[in-house]
Amino acid sequence: MRAYVGVTDWDWYETLTSLPNLDEINFWQPGGQRQFAALERGELFLFKLHSPDNFIVGGGIFQYSTLMQTSLVWGAFGVKNGAGSLVEMRSRIEKYRKRQTSIYEDYVIGNILLSQPFFFSRDAWIPIPSDWRPNIVTGKRYDLGVEPGISIWNAISERLQRSSILPELQEEKRRYGDPVLYAPRLGQGGFRVIVTDAYSRQCAVTGERTLPVLEAAHIKPYVDGGEHKISNGILFRSDIHTLFDRGFVTVAPDFRFEVSKRIREDFENGRDYYKLSGIRLNMPDDLAKFPDINLLRWHNEERFLG
Repeated sequence: MRAYVGVTDWDWYETLTSLPNLDEINFWQPGGQRQFAALERGELFLFKLHSPDNFIVGGGIFQYSTLMQTSLVWGAFGVKNGAGSLVEMRSRIEKYRKRQTSIYEDYVIGNILLSQPFFFSRDAWIPIPSDWRPNIVTGKRYDLGVEPGISIWNAISERLQRSSILPELQEEKRRYGDPVLYAPRLGQGGFRVIVTDAYSRQCAVTGERTLPVLEAAHIKPYVDGGEHKISNGILFRSDIHTLFDRGFVTVAPDFRFEVSKRIREDFENGRDYYKLSGIRLNMPDDLAKFPDINLLRWHNEERFLG
């Protein structure tokens, strides 16, 4: 297994350490030019503060990375972006972008989605690895099976086991001696971002690509036992999402869009929606990201008004 030590600032760290019971966070990168690709899902992402605080102060389990507009990321994660408000987040981003930005520009930033974040108390901070160089700006990847990665892993695992911060930490080794972590489930913010990308950022029914009006819908709502999983999500235009949640529309197990007669009966309208009835959804490119047929059946039987 590998780990990545990413450089961050005190304000981001301090904001997040003040929030209780975090299940996920967004480690953002201000440039927005290149998508993070140094880790696989389930590997360890660690936080190092800017110099002179040359210590590893926490981390999380890598889930996903993407490039996305700042306002949409704020809508997905809110204060879990490590800022108290969107205005504050933009101010911090612009400090690092070092170029003049219009207040109306919704610029793209890099986003690294992490589950089950953890932070160490100051007396448990870990000194940076021996091979760390002062000119490292964004971060450095380590193989945890060889030095200095072994020492990093031992220090992290010892602190986590001692504090019970991360129950998913496994002491077992893989066949070739690599340390093992298991990625926990997605949170709400991660679900929204990953479903948005899975559907190529377009409504599965209409093909609408205007991101501010697109929403990740749960097929089976979280309150009813549905999970934050790609297979339980479909990207809809906001009005279709509302109708789906209320049972006025559904998706059949053959992935065709269906519209209830109740729209016409209750509202004497719905002409534009009936035009869409029977069309097949625009599906993700990856079969593994398709909606779960059993969940679609659940929505047909338990939510759809017929």
